[in-house]
Amino acid sequence: MSANGIFQAGEAVAVLTTQPLGGTLDYAAPEGGVAEGAFVVVPLGPRRVMGVVWGPGEGGFDRSRLRRVAEVLDVAPMGAGMREFLTRAGAYTLTDMHQMLRMATRAPGLTTPPGLRKVYRPGAGEVDRMTPARERVLGVLEEHGGLSFTLGELAEIAGVSTGVVKGLVKLGAVSEELAPRDVPYPALDPGYGGKALNEEQAVAAAALRAGVASRDYGTTLLKGVTGSGKTEVYLEAVAECLAQGRQALVLLPEIALTQEFLARVEARFGARPAEWHHGVTVTERRRCWKMVGEGGAQLVVGARSALFLPFRELGLIVIDEEHDGSYKQEDGVTYSARDMGVLRASIEGAQVVLASATPSLESWANAEAGKYARVELASRFGAAVLPQMRAIDMRTEGLPGDRWVSPTLQGLVRDRMEKGEQALLFLNRRGYAPVTICRACGHQVACPDCDARMVEHRFLRRLMCHQCGHTEPVPETCPSCDVEGKLAPVGPGVERLAEEVTALFPQARVAVLSSDLFGSARALKVAVEGIAAGAADIVIGTQMVAKGHNFPLLTLVGVIDADLGLQGSDLRAAEKTFQLMRQVAGRAGRAEAPGLAVLQSYQPEHPVIRAILSGEEEAFWRAEAEERKAAGVPPYGRLVGIVLSSPELEDVNALGMAMARRAEPLRAIGAQVFGPAPAPIARIRGRHRVRLLVKAGKAAPVQGAVTAWLAQFDWPARVRVQVDVDPLSFF
Repeated sequence: MSANGIFQAGEAVAVLTTQPLGGTLDYAAPEGGVAEGAFVVVPLGPRRVMGVVWGPGEGGFDRSRLRRVAEVLDVAPMGAGMREFLTRAGAYTLTDMHQMLRMATRAPGLTTPPGLRKVYRPGAGEVDRMTPARERVLGVLEEHGGLSFTLGELAEIAGVSTGVVKGLVKLGAVSEELAPRDVPYPALDPGYGGKALNEEQAVAAAALRAGVASRDYGTTLLKGVTGSGKTEVYLEAVAECLAQGRQALVLLPEIALTQEFLARVEARFGARPAEWHHGVTVTERRRCWKMVGEGGAQLVVGARSALFLPFRELGLIVIDEEHDGSYKQEDGVTYSARDMGVLRASIEGAQVVLASATPSLESWANAEAGKYARVELASRFGAAVLPQMRAIDMRTEGLPGDRWVSPTLQGLVRDRMEKGEQALLFLNRRGYAPVTICRACGHQVACPDCDARMVEHRFLRRLMCHQCGHTEPVPETCPSCDVEGKLAPVGPGVERLAEEVTALFPQARVAVLSSDLFGSARALKVAVEGIAAGAADIVIGTQMVAKGHNFPLLTLVGVIDADLGLQGSDLRAAEKTFQLMRQVAGRAGRAEAPGLAVLQSYQPEHPVIRAILSGEEEAFWRAEAEERKAAGVPPYGRLVGIVLSSPELEDVNALGMAMARRAEPLRAIGAQVFGPAPAPIARIRGRHRVRLLVKAGKAAPVQGAVTAWLAQFDWPARVRVQVDVDPLSFF
């Protein structure tokens, strides 16, 4: 290999492919040579597969027998930092490298050569006769700003035929153009549109800017109460990063927040950034991936998988609402985007900003230990003040068993409606009712493929399994005793709560925000904008309403079942409940009118409920930290979850028992093994599930020990093994 990292024709190169081969394969460099990190197509048996030149070949054999690299793709090579990140992330999460490479090459059409294509954008012409279909097409184009679509993409997103789009082209309302497949994103101006910051925000922004200006690694916990203006503060860090000519990444926990956030970015920097999430078209995903690698995208706003984009010179990673559980991927490659973001930044010499009103205990502990810097925003921006908080003791309310809104809360809602203000009723249960039971024989309707109860969704007129997605019509008769008319819903979901609220307040305009009820991100956005403009008196929502939405007229939040998250054996139950309740309460009083948050609870004396009401967050974190430290669990110990699954229960039981008996590699590092035991949901999609849990000291070399432990066993073909380092969920 030459000094500039180019392998000459015929030299042996190691290529990592996306195929499960256990490592790299040697190939001969093609005519003209190939760069280290280049994306290539190589022959593998009769097939051609994509891979990356990982380094020099192992050699030690006849080079004349090596097959040549078939094609070098016209995309920017993968940098050394990215290759190191994938290697270290794979080693930490115990993931095979071919799977890590798949994570980093999720853009479709990477092997397609550059060229021209027809794209569709807003035109200047007028529409003579507006129809709902035409309105949807124009709405999609307006919503997505500067993005361009192919004919098929635009028609699919708008839910219309291609003929509707072509008709608008003839009228000039939609422009049809020939454009290159992948073009750079509009330049962002770091000096454009900055808002005036208050003194507290200015101090915080200066600290973040200084970190970015150092061009060195560092992580800062940006802790600010809801409504304190954390976004404006960290956008100043983004501006500093852009001014240096480096790239920035902002991760968001919820796709529904993306469009509102993009509008704020455009107002701050004068143009829209690149987007990366499952709601983006195939064409735009490919464009984003290629432009990130070539430096044609200065800022990416995306979901957790955006962390695996091939940034050319990454200077800043912002993880907004860093405590949110959605940053942990639990299917396929199990990883925490928060933790892997810190790893990537440390490799790239970039800064990380972890923003939250209610940080994770892990981030709080790292800040306490001095590993992370800490910047705080203690007051709301402008005239807004934090809401008052109090509990309603449900033991004294005398509420019937089939009703959930207490008389006290009803009075508070009525008072807000009379003032022309809005109320939010929060219940963290989707659907109509969590259980459907037969009043004749007691049978509970369950999923045929999972050990989970079917949830009634009355809006859809179906029962749904929230584990595997199986749905079926609500049966007329009991599946067990065949008696008609005896199936009854038990417990509340948001749809059932909406039914009760409509009966209590027949004049009220009621809006329900739940992910089940919206077919697209656009439909959800329209609903959220309508609520913010005052189109509803009472909002009923699940946890999605806790994630960053701003409703200026909302002055009352009522939590219907504050005790819900305190049930079960999850070690993070108290932390999650505390975070969710504080986030939901933070929706109230974000404008001039003062807010009130009330928690309906059957155990108002519970330490978590008391901590939420008192606002003494530091005291809560310290108490929670002491409990975790005494138990030796995260963040003061290590956990690794192992889930075995098979269509046959005997497979996983026998294998689990053998694993528990032969755990010498784990005992050698002082680790304990718990289990095997049936997973809390013991069957999903027809596969029986058994769980083992490894507990080790904070500094124990747990990855190596787990690898040696698992290597002792021959896995039957029908058994799947999922390893989850630092598990967040125990289901």
